[in-house]
Amino acid sequence: MPGGRLTQQERQQIALGLADDLAYAEIARRLDRPTSTITREVMRNGGPTAYRSDLAHRATERRAQRRKQGAPRDAAGVPQAYGRDAEAVREYEETLTTVFMQSGMTKMTARVMASLTISDSGSLTAAELVQRLQVSPASVSKAIAFLEEQEMVRRERDERRRERYVLDDEIMYDSMMASVRSTAQVAETARQGVAVLGAGTPAAVRLENTARFMDFISETMARAAEQARAILHSKP
Repeated sequence: MPGGRLTQQERQQIALGLADDLAYAEIARRLDRPTSTITREVMRNGGPTAYRSDLAHRATERRAQRRKQGAPRDAAGVPQAYGRDAEAVREYEETLTTVFMQSGMTKMTARVMASLTISDSGSLTAAELVQRLQVSPASVSKAIAFLEEQEMVRRERDERRRERYVLDDEIMYDSMMASVRSTAQVAETARQGVAVLGAGTPAAVRLENTARFMDFISETMARAAEQARAILHSKP
């Protein structure tokens, strides 16, 4: 299996594979690369619908140049525990940030969320986030305010009376239940349209079937989330 960074030719093959709707695993197999390499490459460069091989290659070259010219981010004071590879951690954090951005977060909010997610404690102070991300305290504060509003983080005081921002272990459960409520709302709205358009008409039948489908999906998601909730508190 080849090692090292992706070549420009490989990136062109990735773009062609995406255009053909190939799965990441299939593209990886054809390039004899790990699937994680392809996933990370695509997600950090626009995602499957916006990936461009030439832009991705230039962006990678710019990142490499910046690393040569300046100190690595880990020099900002973030230790690497458990013998982790600092470069691999940095690249994964960028990939995770991209995924959060594609879910609708702003770049700064996504960066803060990614930093909290990959921290072993699941919590960081404002000063730690500022140091880790090399941004202003105001930028961190704005991102945290949004995450608090979405109930994705909470504030706590540690033993030194410092305010810490904590990632809730049940964030995935809460996110799933929010999706359940949204799906149920679509079902209810579709069902309201049946009365307006007249039961039995083509449009009303379409809406009724949509409502039934959405009801089934929301009920299934809610049941699965409740059954799997304990997994979020499992110990390694």
